[in-house]
Parts: sequence; structure tokens; C-alpha cells
Amino acid sequence: MYSVLYLYKRPLIILLLETALELVPPAIVTHPSVIKSAKRRKKSPSEILLDVSLHYHAMKNLEKKHKRGRPDIAHISLLEALESPLNKAGYLKIAIHTIEGHAIFIDPSTRIPRNYNRFVGLIEQLFKEGRIPPKSDKPLMYIKTITLTRLLEELGAQGLILLREVCEKKSLSEIVKTAIVEKMAIGIGGFPHGDFEESTMKHANICYSIYEKPLTTFIVVSRVISSAEKIYGILEL
Repeated sequence: MYSVLYLYKRPLIILLLETALELVPPAIVTHPSVIKSAKRRKKSPSEILLDVSLHYHAMKNLEKKHKRGRPDIAHISLLEALESPLNKAGYLKIAIHTIEGHAIFIDPSTRIPRNYNRFVGLIEQLFKEGRIPPKSDKPLMYIKTITLTRLLEELGAQGLILLREVCEKKSLSEIVKTAIVEKMAIGIGGFPHGDFEESTMKHANICYSIYEKPLTTFIVVSRVISSAEKIYGILEL
């Protein structure tokens, strides 16, 4: 089974869903904490990333505030994914769908800055320019506003397996095998608290749980990738 999967050369598709990655919304651009952090970085308040560690007081009245303002989740998860042996061997596709409905496509060769502040600057540039490098015909990253259905199509996924702690318990190896064989994406929440929105859950063909309690996003990403590496014979752990 493993050797057959290896010959297929089908990449594992991972989607970070409802990811807490967005610019400061218009509703709070005039809040003192936002203005202060923007001024410190010599940027317009509308051009900086929303970050709960900096904008906690400004976010108090924002809708779904418990799921927003955590760029670090995407940062650590992308570092885990793009630096993995699975990605280096050419068997991984990873993309982001943000809480606002933006899709971020990432070339496997992209080197995500290890420094968080540099990562923030990179994503702010991405939101502003639409691609990294700007005006490149072959960008390392680009962003556009599309539905989750359309994103799945553009990634070549023929379905979505959603990982959610309240669903049927299934081993990671079985989940990853199913995703590879059936050409389905594995959807992992890119937000800190709460549950998926109904609009996201309706896209799932299957919903599985790997643990009965919530896990941080990067831990799930790491476990999924590790399982795939064993299946493809890239690493024997």
C-alpha cells in the first residue's frame, strides 16, 4: 500500500481554515492601541495585522473576537509544514483560508521567516500588494478572495476531511491514507478558540477526531505531516 501511494506522487493537501490572519478592520482603526502600534512601526493603522496581544482592548467589541487576531498560529504552522521532510520531498500542498474569506496560496519552495516580526511584515506586504514578490509572474505567495469551494477546486482537492474533536474518532494514519487515496484536503482550524462556522462545516465530506480535547493548530499540522511521511516512506519514526 505504501509503495503504491509513493508512486502516485499525490501530495497531501492541508488547509488552515478560518485562520486568524487579517488586517486591522475599519471598525477599530482609530482605537488608541491600534494607532500606537501602527505609529511605532511607521505604518497606517489599516495596513497592520490584527494582533490580540497588541490590540486586546480595541477588539473587545469585535464580532467573533475569540477567533481573531492570532497571526502566530499561521506563522508556526507554516514553519512546521514548509520545513518538513514531506514538503522537501515534494509531497505537500498547504494553503490558508482566512476568517474573512481570503485564500492564501503558498509555493512549496517558500522560506517563511523564522522571526515573528519579519513574518508579520511579509504578510502585511502580501495583503497590500496581493503577491510576494510584488508583480512577480511566479509569486511565492499570493492572495485572493474566493470561496472555500473554489479554493478546494484550485488545489485539486476532490473533497474535504475536517478535523474536529467532537467527530468520530479515527487514527491519523487512516485519515491521511484516505486523504491521499481519495485526493481530499485535510482541514485544520487556524483559530485559537471556538468551533468551525456552519458555512465551513457544510463543505466537509467527512469529519474526524484525532483527540477528544482541542489541540493547538501547529500540533495537529505536525502530527498529520509526520503520519504522511511514514506512509510515503520518507521518514520511519
